[in-house]
Amino acid sequence: MSGLVNALAIVAVIAVVIARQFRARAIDTDRRWWLLPVVLAVVALREPGVLDAHHRVESAALLTAELVIGLATGAGWAWTTRLWTASDGRVWTKGTKASIAVWTVGIALRAGVFALGSALGLHQDSSALMLGLAGTLLVRGGIMAWRAQSFGPARRPAPAYGGDNPSAWKERV
Repeated sequence: MSGLVNALAIVAVIAVVIARQFRARAIDTDRRWWLLPVVLAVVALREPGVLDAHHRVESAALLTAELVIGLATGAGWAWTTRLWTASDGRVWTKGTKASIAVWTVGIALRAGVFALGSALGLHQDSSALMLGLAGTLLVRGGIMAWRAQSFGPARRPAPAYGGDNPSAWKERV
């Protein structure tokens, strides 16, 4: 993909993720929370410009910094998200003001890494940013799934005799 398409994909994913984070929604721990981060990582790693060909060591150091920032942002985001159990036993989640602070610091640190790379004269591709975003989403999803499972299995009330099964045999007296 071109740099512009990568940038648009990154902005779209971030917009969707941030918009969803501040609405209360149920967590489905059986869901494939790891799928989007894996797709983003594969797309990022397919690009040849992840590392600058002329400055491999410096470029790898900045990529490592990007990944560390991404992982820390994901962990901070997951731990600042509020979880609760509804009366039906489902676990719900919603971002907090601290989550906004984590995102702000993460974005500022990523901008700093980009500025450092520009100052060093490194060619920086959007693939590194996409890889960092994949790390953020992967760590956040994993921690959230783990935290949601710690609430225990969903405690739904047991149905009345044959209540959920329309083909249940009715007893005749």
